[in-house]
This record gives sequence, C-alpha cells and structure tokens, in this order.
Amino acid sequence: MSDLAKEKAARLLKKRGSLSSLGSHDIKAKETVGKTKDSISTVSYIDDPGHHDDNPRPAVQMENTYQLGPTRRFPVTAVNDILKDVLASYLQEEKYEAELCRQMTKTISEVVKARVKDLMIPRYKIIVLISIGQLGNQNMRMGSRCLWDAANDTFSSHTFKNSSLFAIANVYGVYSE
Repeated sequence: MSDLAKEKAARLLKKRGSLSSLGSHDIKAKETVGKTKDSISTVSYIDDPGHHDDNPRPAVQMENTYQLGPTRRFPVTAVNDILKDVLASYLQEEKYEAELCRQMTKTISEVVKARVKDLMIPRYKIIVLISIGQLGNQNMRMGSRCLWDAANDTFSSHTFKNSSLFAIANVYGVYSE
C-alpha cells in the first residue's frame, strides 16, 4: 500500500472512532469514577464517503412562486445610513496602517452585511465591497461591472475620509428570483 493510501486509511479510522469503541477496561475505569454505563455517549461520523453513495437523498422539489418582482424594494437610504454609521464609528480615529486596514476591511464588510441583513429584505443577495487606502496627494478612480436588472437591482455607496485614510463602501442589492 502506498503512503498516501495509508494516511487516508488512518484518517478514516480516526473519524470512525467513538467513545464506545474503547476497550472494556477503559469503560470500567470510567464507571469507577462515578459514571454509569448509561451515561457514556457515542459519536458517529457520517463523513465516510461510502455512506453517501449507498442511500442518496432524493432531490427536494420546490414549487414555483410565480413571483417576478420583489415584494419590497431595496432600501437605499437605510443602507446609506448604515454605511455612514459603521464607517464613522470604525474609522474616525484610525491612522492608516496597511495591515490594520486589511483587517478592518474584513471586519467592516461583515458588520455592514449583518446590519443590512437585519433589515430582512426578502430575495435580495447582498454584496459588500469595502476599500481603504492611505490619503495622500493621489487621484483614484474605481469602477465595477456586472449583469444588472435596472428595474430591481440597486446599490448604495458612501465615501469616508479622515486625516490619514479614505474608505469607499459599496453595497449591492441584487434581486434573486
């Protein structure tokens, strides 16, 4: 058997392991501590590839809703308020540091996405893009392109500046039928 096959077999054996597969002397040692045999729990893993092939789950059939447009429009002004609030609260006193700003873009985008999802806008996919850069004597032009349904899809954007950095936040609301 090759080394790769041996490693795979070892990983599968580790996954299949459970508390009940221990030797009987291990169980008796645990019982003497004060636990009864009934209190021992077992853990089984369904990650074994053989289990998925034997009993495939039937595909779930969803009925059509015949809804061609949104019941509620994407609230651009509410999302603009969220962007202003989050950018100001996170970046007001910050100085530009490349590593810090890289982490801040991830944090801010997750916070904005969570707050926009709290608005409970049905059937809209939310895409959040945050860019933070050092403020200097440079010009910058940003653009984005995608397939767009002008009747239902929309976006919200906000720019923030302080003494050492700038941030551009875009939230795209794309209607999903």
